[in-house]
Formats: sequence, C-alpha cells, structure tokens
Amino acid sequence: MTADTASAADAYTELHSAFRWQVPARFNIAQVCCTRWAHGPGARRTAIAWEHEDGRRGRFSYAQLQAEADRLSHALRRQGVRCGDRVAVVMPQRPETAVAHMAISQMGAVAMPLSMLFGPEALAWRLQDSGAVAAIADETSIANLRAARADCPVLRTVLAVGGAKGQGDVDWDDELGRGPALPFEATDTAADDPAVLIYTSGTTGPPKGALIPHRALIGNLTGFVCSQNWFGAGPPGTSDEVLWSPADWAWTGGLMDALLPTLYFGRPIVAYQGRFTPERAFELMQRHGVTHSFLFPTALKAMMKAVPAPRQRYRLRLRAVMSAGEAVGDAVFHWCRSALGVTVNEMFGQTEINYIVGNCGRFVDTHGRRGRAAWAAPTRATASPWSTTPAASARAARRATWPCTGATCRVTSTRCSSSATGRTTPPPLPSSPATPTTPGAAPATAR
Repeated sequence: MTADTASAADAYTELHSAFRWQVPARFNIAQVCCTRWAHGPGARRTAIAWEHEDGRRGRFSYAQLQAEADRLSHALRRQGVRCGDRVAVVMPQRPETAVAHMAISQMGAVAMPLSMLFGPEALAWRLQDSGAVAAIADETSIANLRAARADCPVLRTVLAVGGAKGQGDVDWDDELGRGPALPFEATDTAADDPAVLIYTSGTTGPPKGALIPHRALIGNLTGFVCSQNWFGAGPPGTSDEVLWSPADWAWTGGLMDALLPTLYFGRPIVAYQGRFTPERAFELMQRHGVTHSFLFPTALKAMMKAVPAPRQRYRLRLRAVMSAGEAVGDAVFHWCRSALGVTVNEMFGQTEINYIVGNCGRFVDTHGRRGRAAWAAPTRATASPWSTTPAASARAARRATWPCTGATCRVTSTRCSSSATGRTTPPPLPSSPATPTTPGAAPATAR
C-alpha cells in the first residue's frame, strides 16, 4: 500500500465514522436553490447562461430567476394551482424551465418534468395518471400536448411559452406581465412534502411515477459533489466553477445531477436549446469556460470520433466529467484522460433512487487538502451526508450539521443521538465553517 493510498483510507475512515444525520423540519428546494442567493450579496451572479441553436443567447442572474419565479407563482395561483397540485413542465433546457421549477416549488405544488420528445400518447398517460391540473409548454411540445389534452379532463390550464404563444389557454409573457411585480409569499414546506414527480421510462410496464420530496435534493448532493470532483467547495463569489450537460432537464439525470445541485451551490449552469453535436459541445465549453460536465458515454464516443485532439482546437478548462447510463468503455476512458485531461467518474442510479454508487477522481483529506489518490464515492441516495452550503474543505463539511434520522445511520451503521428536534451535533472543533450550513435530508424512493 502506498502512502497516498494509506492516507486516503485513513481519511475515508475518519469522514465515514464522523457522519451524522440531521433532518430539518422545514425545507424547500426553491429556497435553497434560488431565494437565498437572490436575497444575498450575490444576487447579480449568473444563475443560467443560455443559448439557442439559432444564435440567441443571454444570462439570467439569481435575482432575475427569483423575480420571474415570483411572477409565475402568482400567475399559477390565479389559474387555481394550489399546494400539492401537479404541474407538468414540458420544455427543454431554457431559462423558463428553471423558472418553472422554482415557482412550482415555492408554491408547495409538485413539478412534473416531461420530455419534449414525448408524443400525445405518452403525455396523455402521465397527465392522466398524475392528475396534473396545469401544464407549461413551449414550441417543442405544444402540438403534442394539444393532441393529448382531450384525454386529460383534469388538465385545466396550458401555459404557452415562447413560440407556442397563442396555442394555450394563457401566454407566458402576458400572464406574467399582469399586475405589479410583487414578491411571492412562499409556502412553508416540510422536508418530507412532495416536490417532484418523475416518471420511469416504462420498460417493464406502464411508466410509474416516483414522488420525490424536497429533502431528496440533499440526498443527491453527496454523489453529485464526489462525481464532480468536489464541486461546490468554497463560497460562490470566489468560485469559477461552471457546469454544462446535454442531459434533458426533464430527466432525473438533467434535473437532479445538473440543474438543481448547480443552483444549490450558487454556481452558473449553461442551458443549451438545440441538437447536440460534438463540435457544438466543445464550442459551448470553450465559450462559457465550463469546468464540470455530465456527459453520456454516447456523447463522449461521438466527441472522441469527431474531435480526437480537442485541446489543439479549443481552450478547455474541464476539471471533472461524470458519465452514466451505460459503461464508458476503455477506449473512451483513456481518451478522456489523454485528450481532455480528466479521469471520468462513472455513476449508477435510477429514477427512484439516484446516485446509488459511483467514484471520485479527486481525494480530499479531513483537512481539506486535495491529492491525487482517490476513493470510491459514498454515493448512497438513501443516505446522503452532504448537507452544507459551499464549504472550504472536507473538514469544514465535517464541522457542519448533517441530516440525521435519529435512528441507526444507514451509512455508518451506528446509532445517532437525536435531540427532541431531531437534530444532532457533530463533535465540536476549534472553528466553524466558512459559510453557514443548510440542513437537508435523505432523498425519497418511489411512493
């Protein structure tokens, strides 16, 4: 055993044994992904850098994201949407998709992301089964949604976005422009309250809905952080991290492994609306200074074939690439190391339980020191300890508060000592984290 390997093993043991859960009574995805940043000193930081394949592009700050989410929440409330109602979001990567998730979440309603590629039959099944009362669609999906609507008697309102204007019950621009731009009084949600309803692919029967609570976001963060080589370490204002992934935000991979965790850490995410091509992927990464990405093996294969030596053509700043969906394969793995300069972190997960197992290419010891040796990421979606806001180091993360079940820890197999509030406190250390902690909780399985 080498010194680096021994050090990694010792640090892992210490981090693992120090793990404790801490489940807050109240928690909301929109609050931790948008509101806290929009109302803080970094309100003007970029939340979403967006591009359309026709050349249009722009940026959304956290303040703008919150303002639009407030307008949409008011609009949906006027249309009769209430806490617990399901609202379908049938759009690709675009700012309005992120706005919709923030607006629905802060209302206490349930967002139901649906792929823009679904035909009328696929849409009708999910809309009927979920009992969705409203749907938000753009030009990519409005025709199929209209065709499915006759079979969805509970669907009261279709909100038309962008090029779908005039084809729904109300138009996004018109409805959001009604009345003064007032802050929305967010619903005080419990951590266990439902937040997202994601349907499985239906390969073994009819698609099944996985109802995910707000706390599930926290459960994803361990796997996300490790699979992206410690993404989110340090305050957002001092970070140059930028994430982009071609994964559809209507899929668990795009929503829970890209959009929401990036916003949770107050970093910018690139949204591209258009067809994937290897050249366009490299152009996006160069133009936006992308440091972290989630790329499917099929995308990596296409990129390897089309651009064998990308760093000779593009100025890339990649530090981490996570891949999932199928095995990466030796050829692609070695190409990523030599041509991209990163070791691919592979991950396996499911719609109901994300980030089941994976690996991490960067080792961080308990003092926050980064080294070359690495260890398998403790990515248990049913028990995730990463509940802090950006911390300066793994040691800072250890000092932070952790989600706690008050029972036997499903990671350490040790009994937690909970107080009456369901919280536990890790052993005290000399100093406190550089940034305040945001308590979280374990994710949901299907209900």
